[in-house]
Amino acid sequence: MRTPFLKMHGLGNDFIIIDERPVRYDLTPARIAALSDRHRGIGCDQLVLLRPACAPGADVFVRFFNADGSEAGACGNASRCVARLLADETGRASVTLQTRAGLLPGRVEADGRISVNMGAPRLAWDAVPLTDACDTLMLPIDGSPAALSMGNPHVTFFVDDLASVDPAVRGAPLERHALFAEGANIGFAQRIGDDHLRLRVWERGAGLTLACGSGACAAAVNAMRKGLVGHACRVTMDGGDLDIVWERAGRGDVWMTGPAVVAFDGHVALAAVSA
Repeated sequence: MRTPFLKMHGLGNDFIIIDERPVRYDLTPARIAALSDRHRGIGCDQLVLLRPACAPGADVFVRFFNADGSEAGACGNASRCVARLLADETGRASVTLQTRAGLLPGRVEADGRISVNMGAPRLAWDAVPLTDACDTLMLPIDGSPAALSMGNPHVTFFVDDLASVDPAVRGAPLERHALFAEGANIGFAQRIGDDHLRLRVWERGAGLTLACGSGACAAAVNAMRKGLVGHACRVTMDGGDLDIVWERAGRGDVWMTGPAVVAFDGHVALAAVSA
């Protein structure tokens, strides 16, 4: 059986997208990890499955898997890529994704970039989740990082000189710190100007990536909570820029805007990939 797939990326944060709306492939974590391998598989930061939506008003149900085969509740750049696909498929400028983190509205902007509403950040310690009650704006860890959930757990360290930080060396051991009940994505951010951050993220289950959409949302919101930037912020990562707005009215949703690009499509013989 040769299975069709699409390769997309948002700022170099790349994804294998497999459409399971016509047929289910029942991919195991081991097979997802094998497909994600950049030497023996297709290669990606995350693998994304599209399934029929079961929530009223949603266009598709989306599942996100890290390169190690573990499942993630949310992925910002992948959400924008799927929103791009759905907009092209339906001819509509606005679409809605159903995810484990909730319904995510998306839209095509006039300049062609894609915006996705990532929902309201979860700021309580048990919503991150952490193993112990503490102030999520100043965790009891060296460097006093801030934590929140954007559908997946994020921790942001604010540093004076990002160039002096190796995210792999510092992020890898922190990913599974005892305080993080489900592990965490570890971001290192530097304020480089008014309403402008520089960010690098060690992603849980994926490692260092060129960009992390939910990590950019988390860094921006944590910077806003600390008074470092205003309610709108540009986040520059190795792969490029995302614009983040935290709405203070209503639920306090976070909108993320940036590019979503199709790299190529193809077919893969699943039987030849490790199960």
